[in-house]
Amino acid sequence: MNQFSKSSSSSSSRAAAAALALAAACAGGNAWAQGAARDMQRPANVVQLSAQGTVEVKQDWMTATLSASKDGRDAASVQSQLQKIVESAMTTLRNDAQGRQMELSTGNFSISPRYGNNGKIEGWQGQAEIVLQGRDFVRITQAAAKVQDMALAGMSFGLSREAREKVEGEAQAKAIESFRQRAAAISKSFGFAGYSLREVNVSSSGGGGHPMPRPRMMSMAKASYADAAPVPVEADRTEVTVSVGGSIQMQ
Repeated sequence: MNQFSKSSSSSSSRAAAAALALAAACAGGNAWAQGAARDMQRPANVVQLSAQGTVEVKQDWMTATLSASKDGRDAASVQSQLQKIVESAMTTLRNDAQGRQMELSTGNFSISPRYGNNGKIEGWQGQAEIVLQGRDFVRITQAAAKVQDMALAGMSFGLSREAREKVEGEAQAKAIESFRQRAAAISKSFGFAGYSLREVNVSSSGGGGHPMPRPRMMSMAKASYADAAPVPVEADRTEVTVSVGGSIQMQ
């Protein structure tokens, strides 16, 4: 009876092992089949490539920042002083504002506590800014020189929206033509007559503003308007680059 039981148990174990082996073989076969199917679906003769087009242009947009700082023991007093300075400056500058030639806007306005060595608040300090920007560099610098209670804190150059759109269009045309020529040359080198475009992406860079060295901030309260001369400026040239990348299938 014991021998029969042992023989029956051994047969069952061998059967279970055989079933497991068969299942594993089937699973492996299915994985191989799926991999082979994926390989068959994967397109052949696909090449990744990229090209660029660059156009150099003179910057036509200027941004100038005027700044004023005040310090006092009372936050409300500091804020009131800065508000009066900004209101007076804006009144002066509005006479020179003219469309895209010179645009005018208020910038950063902040009030923060000033701490002493003991960690306690000893006073308050504030800063206010006015931003002038546009195409007319002479108008902007002359207008900035008229403001008596604010100093020239920063200046930078870049491209206007209209100029950037125009230059990006030219750079894009160059990039696309270069991409097409490279695609045709690569296909020909591999012995193909042509190619089809599979995917493509286009991006642009460059043309941003370049800040000038920070000018020495002169307090107009200590200098008369007659002493304040416009700052001489000259815009630099910049490059706008458009990149085209993607894949082709040689045919």
